Amino acid sequence: MAITITSQQTYIDEFSPRDYLQTYYVPGGGLLVGEWTDFAQRNLHDTFTKGGVRGETLLDFGTGASIYHLLSACEVFDKIIVSDLLEKSRTEFQKWLKKDPDAFDWTHIIEFACKLEGNRETCEEKAEKLRSKVTEYLKCDALKKNPYDPVVVPPADCLLSCLCLETPCKDIKTYCNVLKNFKDLIKPGGHLLILSGLNATFYSVGQKYFSGMTTRKEELEMAFKEAGYQIVNAVYTPRADKSRMDVCDFDTKYFIHALKPK
Repeated sequence: MAITITSQQTYIDEFSPRDYLQTYYVPGGGLLVGEWTDFAQRNLHDTFTKGGVRGETLLDFGTGASIYHLLSACEVFDKIIVSDLLEKSRTEFQKWLKKDPDAFDWTHIIEFACKLEGNRETCEEKAEKLRSKVTEYLKCDALKKNPYDPVVVPPADCLLSCLCLETPCKDIKTYCNVLKNFKDLIKPGGHLLILSGLNATFYSVGQKYFSGMTTRKEELEMAFKEAGYQIVNAVYTPRADKSRMDVCDFDTKYFIHALKPK
């Protein structure tokens, strides 16, 4: 499906974070539950345990209303700063943070995180630990030199971004520029973790369609290198279930762990 590049204003006007959660994360029917969430959670769990990535502060860029990619991070970082362009996504996340009765139920995803960690904690304990580590929810804009402008965020030990950058970036050159700007947000020797899908041209939320950036893994890795990072680990896994390509048409899942040079 060919659609025009989605503008920021279109996101502000038309994107529904609750419809997004219902489309992609409801148990038993969400398109990303299972194949994608398992991929993301396993790679992040391994990175924060066997990979030894840890520290004082994690910046999560483009959080939206999702929590699943932060469940392992809360074990190894003292402070998590989350961020998104959209105020309504920040509001939806805050519902979960404040245990609002109307908040989206992430129990099925938290259970998987607990299983990965050997069921050391109950779901309730895991959720409370993540809530206790989230200290700020900032507005961010990937296309700005300082994505948190006018706020100046001290460089973090790790910057994480999950299912975000293919949305604001119209092409691989723009993507590379965003990676370059991220370097100011990461300490020397710090980590950059990016998870997303390759070759998506669109994804739908409710009845609305939003554009995605299409790229090959060779272009993707070259963007990291041109931006000045050292790639530590790159994982690419073909999408197994293609029964709902009319909802979102990515064909490969990817995870890249890169280092900012000291």
